[in-house]
Amino acid sequence: MSPSFGVALSIDFVTARSIDCTVRSALAESFAAFASVWSEAVAAAVFMIVLPAVPASTVADSVSVSEAEEVLAQPAVKEILGLRDRAILEVFYSTGIRRSELAGLGIYDFDWQRGWLTIRQGKGKKDRVIPIGERALAWVDRYVTEIRPRLLTRADEATVFLTHEGNPLTPTYLSELVHGYVDDAKIGKRGSCHLFRHTAATLMLENGADLRYVQEMLGHSSPETTQIYTRVSIRKLKEIHSATHPARLERTATAEELFEALDDEAGNENAELDA
Repeated sequence: MSPSFGVALSIDFVTARSIDCTVRSALAESFAAFASVWSEAVAAAVFMIVLPAVPASTVADSVSVSEAEEVLAQPAVKEILGLRDRAILEVFYSTGIRRSELAGLGIYDFDWQRGWLTIRQGKGKKDRVIPIGERALAWVDRYVTEIRPRLLTRADEATVFLTHEGNPLTPTYLSELVHGYVDDAKIGKRGSCHLFRHTAATLMLENGADLRYVQEMLGHSSPETTQIYTRVSIRKLKEIHSATHPARLERTATAEELFEALDDEAGNENAELDA
């Protein structure tokens, strides 16, 4: 190998290495620039994602027993409308019915002796018979006896709960009424009529009630469940309600005997409970 060829080869090798370093540097810079742009693009894309809006007045699903009792204690029961409102809250808590269903309750929909309540033309235009607790019935009985006659403006008015002018309550009226008492209770939760619906279901399930019976009581069962359980007796549903709903009076021997008698009478009686 001639000296000139060796020098040329050495120069070419140095030049190749220099070029290689330059290329690598350029590639590194290009990748860094790409990564920066990509990072900014991803960040912008994430920023642009629109998440579902959460209303400021998000309703809590349910309340505890103590919180429910705090709300129930808000109406001034020594006043005419206060006693009425306590009876309304007790019915919501005991039965979990919808506000439209409560607004439509008639005086003859209450079976005072058996502890049943008939919901006429509920959701889906279906009637159903459900249990109602003794405590709720006691408050409704007091309202019907002491207050309702003073609110009546027409002798033929069959609706149970009335305004101070003697008119049936509207669902909107009920929402505003219950919402006010929930706020007054200062339990740190917001809600209205549906809050009691969720609460009744939650507490009964927590106390061991079968989901299918709770669905029947709320009129919220699926067509498949309804088909299977159309022959669920109101006697059994009442039994479960009495055993699992926390709002109940202390039972006396007389009350126990009454329910045993009802069990015997209703042994073969079935009430169709529709969704």
